[in-house]
Amino acid sequence: MSFVSVERLPDCEMAQRVANLRRHAQRHIPQASGILVCARLSIYHLCGSWANGVLWVPMDPAQEPVLLCRKGRERSILDSPLAPERIVAFTSYGQLAGIVRDLGAPLVSPIGVEMNGLSWTLGELLRSRLAGIECVSADAALSWSRTVKTSWELEKLTLAGQRHNAALTQTLPQALQPGMTEHEIALAAWDAFYAHGHQGMMRMHNHGEEIFLGHVAAGDSGNYPSVFNGPLGLRGSHPVLPFMGYAGKIWHKHEPLALDCGFCLEGYHSDKTQIYWHSSAVIPDAARKAQDMCLHVHNFLAENLLPGAIPAELYQKGMDLVRKAGLEHGFMGLGGNKVGFLGHGIGLAIDEWPVIAPSFTTPLEENMVLAMEPKMGIDGLGMVGLEDTFVVTPAGGRCLTGSNFSPIILA
Repeated sequence: MSFVSVERLPDCEMAQRVANLRRHAQRHIPQASGILVCARLSIYHLCGSWANGVLWVPMDPAQEPVLLCRKGRERSILDSPLAPERIVAFTSYGQLAGIVRDLGAPLVSPIGVEMNGLSWTLGELLRSRLAGIECVSADAALSWSRTVKTSWELEKLTLAGQRHNAALTQTLPQALQPGMTEHEIALAAWDAFYAHGHQGMMRMHNHGEEIFLGHVAAGDSGNYPSVFNGPLGLRGSHPVLPFMGYAGKIWHKHEPLALDCGFCLEGYHSDKTQIYWHSSAVIPDAARKAQDMCLHVHNFLAENLLPGAIPAELYQKGMDLVRKAGLEHGFMGLGGNKVGFLGHGIGLAIDEWPVIAPSFTTPLEENMVLAMEPKMGIDGLGMVGLEDTFVVTPAGGRCLTGSNFSPIILA
């Protein structure tokens, strides 16, 4: 049988990404002879294959990476621009050192390892099989290497954002009406998303974090206690699946409906939150005031997504705007739902670097992609606000998810 890849990563794309990883590794772990990449998402980013195995990236630019596959070597040969002889089958971590040595790219201590990509059990097993080789964390280098998107990635992100916006602002509103349950709204959202090409799967980078469709929160569900690292609360489908919407919660016409749902196209995500009101609703002054405040912060952040901007400073200035207005209560979540960031990087995962938060002091660079999400919880009512995905440019943030930042009023 003869098969052809659905989409093969271009040679120049892989070369650019590997070179970028080496640049960040030189900054964060200059002592390492190379990086052992363990998470499938990271492996895909670097060589175009959703491989079951590990990728060895030597620091020496004269040495090509080596992809080691536990299963599916044939699929990796189809999808990756790596030469077939650099894609090798293996069955045990104990074989790694010998395989890459024979290919002229030896593991020389110390090596960088993607520790976030392995469980403790697998990490300890790997360490035991690499006797005499010191392992240092390569997580920071890998995370920073994904922050600046290539033109190839930006094309995918732009298309994802356009379709995301169309689904939430054009298709879905036709299916929404008060009296629907959150679960019914979630199903309608899925229909709208699938109609625009959403691939169903969404991924998160941080260990233990999961997402399914996103958050559907009617009324006070927006302030329901949540374990998810975001400001919008929700009841969710069930305690074991705190996503989508609850079949027992009805959206009433006097309540805000908040949808914080990501969109994924060809592996790349956009993020957007849309608030809906029914035309017969009397929108409380507190909700109008909160929405206006969130829009003010949103616009400030978007205008200042410039190369050289410091995320921690943007966070502080954004929070200062809220404090000056006396609206700190409920901003970025009520009570235990409050989070300490205003935006986050996004790409192959929903939760990438950089983050608009106090701990991020590395300047922004052109073509980083971030989602800005100022939101405000209102006691007894729910949550309002917005979220959109932007590209950092010399002219400020270029929005990928539409230009209308207002709530949608449904007829």
